[in-house]
Amino acid sequence: MLNTFAARALIKLELARALRNRKFLFFSVIYPSIIFLLVASQGGTGETVDNSGLSVAAYVMVSMASFGALTAVLMGNSERIAKERESGWVRQLRLTTLPGRGYVLAKTASAAVVSLPSIVVVFLVAATVKDVRLDAWQWFALTGAIWAGSLVFAALGVAIGYLASGDAVRPITMITYFGLSILGGLWWPSSSFPAWLQDIAKWLPTHAYAALGRAIEQSQAPKAQDIAILVVFFALFVGGAAWLYRKDTLKA
Repeated sequence: MLNTFAARALIKLELARALRNRKFLFFSVIYPSIIFLLVASQGGTGETVDNSGLSVAAYVMVSMASFGALTAVLMGNSERIAKERESGWVRQLRLTTLPGRGYVLAKTASAAVVSLPSIVVVFLVAATVKDVRLDAWQWFALTGAIWAGSLVFAALGVAIGYLASGDAVRPITMITYFGLSILGGLWWPSSSFPAWLQDIAKWLPTHAYAALGRAIEQSQAPKAQDIAILVVFFALFVGGAAWLYRKDTLKA
């Protein structure tokens, strides 16, 4: 009972901190919509992307919704955890009734709550400004798929937070963040890459992540390969985060 109460209290604290951080909210919620408008405005009305049958606006909408969720869960988790370890906050929490999994759950939950508005805002801008039209089930399925898929990168954020120190966490996170975003095809179609880079991109979790949303837009079932890639990376990131957490605990 005490463990549950402590976990809930920490989750509320994390949510309050995340929602008070205006800079973080701008880059995770507003920034993806701005990029969406800039990129979508470059495409013609009837132009499609990557032989997908999707308009430029519909294609970029999934990319930027995924990018926004990635920003919220990866950038938010990694830097905050590393700084809290350095300041001694994590060590203080270990003296309470809160179990280690409760701390990780609180971080993931707060990031997930912030990632949902980033997805919804991109969708609203796409529908109202760029006239993207989908069936009701597609909007709900897109939101659920992108939100659930962001947990893969939330786990990665936790792992990086326990891997890097307070000074090193930002460059490591930024390299990972931009590398996964660009190579995964979130900023422009991976079909524009050289053939050898396309072969690498199709195995990245961000590529599979965006592919889930585009399959829903096309009224198709997601490819088994994309789901498998996300599951494998989620297992790797969670396993890495757990191992690094235990290692950090032993140090303390």
